[in-house]
Amino acid sequence: MTPPPSIALALEDVSVRIPLPGTPRRWVHASQALSLPVESGRVTAIVGESGCGKSVLALAIMGLLPPGTSTAGSIYFEGLDLLALPESGLRQVRGNRIGLIPQSAATHLNPVRTVGATVTESLRHYGLPAETGDVDAILDQVRLPAGTSARYPHELSGGMAQRVLVAMTLALRPAVVVADEPTSALDPETTRMVLRALRDHAERGAAVLLITHDLVAAREAADTVAVMYAGRLLEVGPAATVLNAPSHDYTQALLAALPENGLQPAAGAPSSLVDADAGVCAWHERIGEPCVPVPESGRSRGHYVACARGGKS
Repeated sequence: MTPPPSIALALEDVSVRIPLPGTPRRWVHASQALSLPVESGRVTAIVGESGCGKSVLALAIMGLLPPGTSTAGSIYFEGLDLLALPESGLRQVRGNRIGLIPQSAATHLNPVRTVGATVTESLRHYGLPAETGDVDAILDQVRLPAGTSARYPHELSGGMAQRVLVAMTLALRPAVVVADEPTSALDPETTRMVLRALRDHAERGAAVLLITHDLVAAREAADTVAVMYAGRLLEVGPAATVLNAPSHDYTQALLAALPENGLQPAAGAPSSLVDADAGVCAWHERIGEPCVPVPESGRSRGHYVACARGGKS
């Protein structure tokens, strides 16, 4: 089914299973029947603890999953199902149509080429102006100091390398930006600047998918927030609702762990994604309480809640 025009990227019943190395037929269930619309002109944030499968979704969208991965469902972009596209088709949309700001930015820069050479090559590949002044202007947009284009990756701090990737990705003006922990190596001031750049890109009509464990960043930048745990979405809705008046007890536990709320740790130990049982709610199993699905009649318009603890919605 083709998504409406306002939906730039549509994840529909996406399941991703990655083979566990060195084991016979054991799988990491990184995503289980996950559906999420990502709208043009808006920032949609996926939040959750480390290891819940957020970054695997970014790789699935970009067609960069490891060999042997099993996928089901669809990821629609401009009428194309990205999960069904061959590599040749994916090359036509990566970069200029769907951009990725990856984690560990320094490892994605060529260590034997200067920053300027890398940015220039990317711009020229997509037919964009790539003179020295153009490159310097792009780097200046993320407040990188003069002379950064002449530096090699090992001469950059982690935060500088992250800003290079942010600037290079946004310079291509993709219709969709997948930003995977784009502020993880940044100080508060630079974090705000990068979030502002992502917001500006959305306001120019693009769809931004912000993947983060930082609830404060999501609160500052996102229009919609999707809360993920153990490969599933437990709550999705307007950022102001989900992050200020959450309905799911897992979302409540995440917020309780913030410094402003007393740094209260979530109960239990993080759930394993290895050979996960599709019929079990991993969060409520973790805290040792039963749960029931929340019916459509019990949900607010535009606010999805997967289940409720102890049968209470």
